[in-house]
Amino acid sequence: MKYTNVIFDLDGTLTDSAPGILAGIRYAHEKMNWPLPDDATQRLFLGPPLMVSFTRFSGMTTKEAAKAQDYYREFYNSTGSMNNSVYPGIRQLLVALKKQGVSLGVATHKPLATSIQILKAFDLYRFFDAVAGPEPGEDPSKGELIQRAMKKNAKTVMIGDRATDVIGAQEAGVDGIAALYGYGSRAEFEEVETRFYANRVQDLYELLDVKPIKNRGIFLSFEGNDGTGKSTQAKLLAERLRQNGHDVLLTREPGGTQIGEKIRELLLDFKNLEMDKVTEALLFAAARAQHVKQVILPALQEGKLVISDRFVDSSIAYQGAGRGIGIDQVRAINAPAVAGCMPDVTIFLSLNPDEGIKRLVQTREADRLEIAGDDFHQSVADAFKDMIQREERFLPIDASGSIDEVAARVYEQAQTRLMEKQLI
Repeated sequence: MKYTNVIFDLDGTLTDSAPGILAGIRYAHEKMNWPLPDDATQRLFLGPPLMVSFTRFSGMTTKEAAKAQDYYREFYNSTGSMNNSVYPGIRQLLVALKKQGVSLGVATHKPLATSIQILKAFDLYRFFDAVAGPEPGEDPSKGELIQRAMKKNAKTVMIGDRATDVIGAQEAGVDGIAALYGYGSRAEFEEVETRFYANRVQDLYELLDVKPIKNRGIFLSFEGNDGTGKSTQAKLLAERLRQNGHDVLLTREPGGTQIGEKIRELLLDFKNLEMDKVTEALLFAAARAQHVKQVILPALQEGKLVISDRFVDSSIAYQGAGRGIGIDQVRAINAPAVAGCMPDVTIFLSLNPDEGIKRLVQTREADRLEIAGDDFHQSVADAFKDMIQREERFLPIDASGSIDEVAARVYEQAQTRLMEKQLI
């Protein structure tokens, strides 16, 4: 292995924080009643210390720059830090490095407390053995920060997206790699005689002499009675996990494929009220068979994190219990469709069936299944309750409250369960 200690910059190297930083820059200029630089100049703020940027690019005095920096941090710490995302491929690289025994660190000019907060928020902190950033009242050079993050007696390299990162590596006496997928330009790196360049995150594997690791796919499903907000919460969880750097595929049932979507139209159309319950169950299973073979299994084989808005448990509850076909019969109908592909975790959004139907009435017109009546929906709820008690893959989550409140619960509890099962 070429290096036993790898140090990363944070902004523009581990995470794409540009949206939050630029919003903070605009906020600071507005609060200062200061002319806002053009877009190209604003992007020059990405990377260097804020004091340097406010004086150099906005023409502020040191005193004015200090005040602008305070305004920036006021905004960034409350709002901007989460307007951020882990670069695609970074999480997989960190996993590969740790599994192959490499010590990892972060050296950033972002304040230490804020840096740790961001690393924790995006589930990166646990990968790092050291994090170095300025403490209150100090202004260390990048070389000093790299030395703080370095492991003693290790072959170290610094990876960053601005020339200041490579200059810092040179000061610390270690190799430097230019992360050209970030905010810097090749020209600025050439001026400081940079030797190694990564145009993409994937280029770092060869530069670091680290072998990629094929990740196991992860399968999550969302279940719950009608009106619990499954589709909304599945979408929000997918977005949040993508922010964390996971390769996420969001799909749904019935549907998820061209064939499945056509079957979905048949199943939910009011014009098909005469549909026999066995026909209904077989159509759900047919759509699922196509979905598993065409979408879910290939994605899992590629190492993706698959989130499905409903899966086979819905057929068991709705057709097996609600329609009265029988749970064992519906399991048998779906066995060839599922083909042994079951979720690792099933998130069940829990809400009183009556409350769920009230939500639906307030938001949209109900479909053919949603108007099946109180007895039907109570039977469905009872079937789900029985499955939750019998199968440990279920993760029941209270679906009462605002969308944001539920989303926070879903993310926190799903993240905890996935870590407990050592899936992430």
